[in-house]
Amino acid sequence: MYPHERSLVKRFAGQPFALLGVNSDSDREALKKTLVEEQITWRSWWDQGSPDGPIQTQWNVTQRPTMYVLDDKGVIRFKDLQADELDAAVDRLIAELRGK
Repeated sequence: MYPHERSLVKRFAGQPFALLGVNSDSDREALKKTLVEEQITWRSWWDQGSPDGPIQTQWNVTQRPTMYVLDDKGVIRFKDLQADELDAAVDRLIAELRGK
């Protein structure tokens, strides 16, 4: 998953796009190493080391990974897309913004 996320961040650099992550790893120090090793440059929150942490609970995350694609108004437009579908969804939303 991380390689595809890195490619999204690179592909949409300079465009109205932000990738955000939530992580539930129990070992926060190990997570910090993973962030460096996997070159995770986007904002990623630690959800108290639990898959039932407050962020995932509020967003009703029941499986991992869960991907939400929000538009510029914060409305969830897509959920749980595969790689190619995810790219197409982001392309679509950016095209909509350019059309405004």
